[in-house]
Amino acid sequence: MIKHVHVIGAGLAGLSAAVRLTAAGIAVTVHEATRQAGGRCRSYDDAATGMHIDNGTHLLLSGNHAAVDYLKAIGITPDFAPANFRFVDGATGESWILRMGDGSLPTWIFDAGSRVPRTSILDYLKLAPLLLGRTDRPLREVLDRDSELYRRLLDPLMVAALNIDTPSGSSRLAAQIARETLMRGGQACRPLVFERGLSTAFVEPALALLSARGATVRFEHELEGLTFADSGSVTLRFRDEEITLGDEAAVILAVPAYAATALVPGLDAPDQFRSIINFHYDCAPPANSPFMTGVIGRTVEWIFAFKNRISATISHADRLLTLPRQDLAATVWGEIADILDMDGPLPKWQLVRERRATFAATPQQNARRPGPKTRWPNVILAGDWTDTGLPATIEGAIRSGRNAAELLSNR
Repeated sequence: MIKHVHVIGAGLAGLSAAVRLTAAGIAVTVHEATRQAGGRCRSYDDAATGMHIDNGTHLLLSGNHAAVDYLKAIGITPDFAPANFRFVDGATGESWILRMGDGSLPTWIFDAGSRVPRTSILDYLKLAPLLLGRTDRPLREVLDRDSELYRRLLDPLMVAALNIDTPSGSSRLAAQIARETLMRGGQACRPLVFERGLSTAFVEPALALLSARGATVRFEHELEGLTFADSGSVTLRFRDEEITLGDEAAVILAVPAYAATALVPGLDAPDQFRSIINFHYDCAPPANSPFMTGVIGRTVEWIFAFKNRISATISHADRLLTLPRQDLAATVWGEIADILDMDGPLPKWQLVRERRATFAATPQQNARRPGPKTRWPNVILAGDWTDTGLPATIEGAIRSGRNAAELLSNR
């Protein structure tokens, strides 16, 4: 019986596992290499601009059931907005709102005023090869890339969800995204707004709950290596101590893929990654601006209008990493000002580059994702790069932590 679990990594996968384990009455020690929890999903006070910003702008939908359950478990009641999404075509200037309603079926595709302009029901029926396909293929082989549905919805959606150029993306991962969102109607697609920051929603309440349950969280405590014995025991090697796992102890490695492969001999995992660029501008948006705007045909892809700042996200951003920061910030701001109908000079800004934000969601890299088990029964894997059936998302990370915890809780 497992009585104590060492969770390596205090990102959302590690926090999810720790919350689940402590609920089952299992003692937990969380070891985090850095000074803060949250990983890619956290907030901080930016000294350069004076803003309180997120290191990455993330979107949660009401259909992300594992993430919703996690929030409720740590005492957060999600407040979802209606499933109405504004899009702007950068080439034509045309703007429209995708209205998905609040039902549990995709009835919005039958209403010309709700679905993507200049699309027909037949366009949506052409998604059958994607949804019913049994093999994982590049999306270029299963999607009609000449359709308005592709250009105005599927391409921006898949770039954001998979963080890769859509034609190269995994059809299996794309199909699962479609099944859990588009095909389940507006009831599953209502967005959650993190006005006060990601840490306030996902991290700080989890740390408070873990403390109340007697768990230990050790920051700046990096795992340097694992020692595996023939007997099956495992020793965790930190700079200041070594911990040998007995029969009643286990470890969950909730670390990035490249860290896990360095720690676990023979582990096969994704080894190609894609970047994301996030901008934060110290400027209040115009009154009545939609919280989220999808942009087609421009550099910026998604604009988020918070009360006192404007944030922007560019996925699959490797092509932009070498551009001068000031030039890129000015370009993106010019596009935002045009789309939101704003005047004024470039405000104070911050750029956050995540060079290895997610694994490259191709069929080949998806096939390299391991499950939670390793050949050592007391060493379990977690992270959005493990085989969750989803791309690297908040939902995938939390789902992986839950699955890892359940494996040990049921042992």
